[in-house]
Amino acid sequence: MPEISRIEWEAFIADHPTIHLLQTSAWAELKHDFGWESTWMLCTPGDYPSIGAQILFRRLPFGLRIAYIPKGPVCFYSDLTGENCAWQTFIAELDTVCRRYKAITLILEPDFDHDRMFLPPGGFINGLQSIQPPRTILVNLEGSEEELLSRMKQKTRYNIRLAQKKGVIIERSDHLAIFHAMMKTTGQRDNFGVHSLEYYRRAFQIFHPRKDCELFLATHDGKPLAGLMVFAYGQRAWYFYGASTDEHRELMPSYLLQWEAMRWARQRGCTQYDLWGVPDEDVQTLEANFMQRSDGLWGVYRFKRGFGGELYRSAGPFERRYRPVEYSIYQSWMRFRKRSTE
Repeated sequence: MPEISRIEWEAFIADHPTIHLLQTSAWAELKHDFGWESTWMLCTPGDYPSIGAQILFRRLPFGLRIAYIPKGPVCFYSDLTGENCAWQTFIAELDTVCRRYKAITLILEPDFDHDRMFLPPGGFINGLQSIQPPRTILVNLEGSEEELLSRMKQKTRYNIRLAQKKGVIIERSDHLAIFHAMMKTTGQRDNFGVHSLEYYRRAFQIFHPRKDCELFLATHDGKPLAGLMVFAYGQRAWYFYGASTDEHRELMPSYLLQWEAMRWARQRGCTQYDLWGVPDEDVQTLEANFMQRSDGLWGVYRFKRGFGGELYRSAGPFERRYRPVEYSIYQSWMRFRKRSTE
């Protein structure tokens, strides 16, 4: 069987410092606490380069499951092209694992650039909807702090310095209840879903002891105004969760928070900062419309674009259906569930 242990998986990904955080076993540990199962598989076909994946499974009735590979598989892009490509062998072994877990479908969201991604092989189709944001902004952290600031928009640099001048203080914290309260305020204000307090607490408990996570709070005269939870693995850092209160937004605490999170990532050795999630549109559309639109992720694009990063879109999603009848029933149930909550 191609499945391996968690220890073996960690040894494998240690040779891939550019992989996504969502392919680490620590992420699987977090998801396990909230209803997901996981396994790891490694394809080593002869002299070909190895390809691996962390697979998450969500239970459905009657012992069935949804299989999901977030930001995988783990390999070098060159391993998927040319004569020594082990992709087809990997897919065959992946099918074996998914069928053993009675998966009705597999959702694959690679971490490869959309512009050069291989075409999905036979049996894969374009997915209906992404689970993770497919488009993001990546900030280059290389160079001096002055160089990093110089790559930002002038207004963003101004807002960072304004927050500093007005006495906003950025502190590392473990006050998850304060952060969660701000998340709920932000979710209600900007109309997006928020995890439970226990979710943020478990994420912090799992990643912070590894030095892979930090919670920053922005305060003014001792009063919390905004918060940010940043994660890191290898050469990349991710801004997954951020929030603010409705008070003193004119002090621009969120701008200073991002700056301090980037400084933390640089000190940790990261060369890239992922701002995680903007509208899934090309740069021309984004730039032409961000001043007029505030729905969905448009409001956060207006904020994130100022930090001087480059727009990036990952490939996928792709799906591989194993049980078409059960999948059709599942989709009907999901549509009914969505209508009943609207």
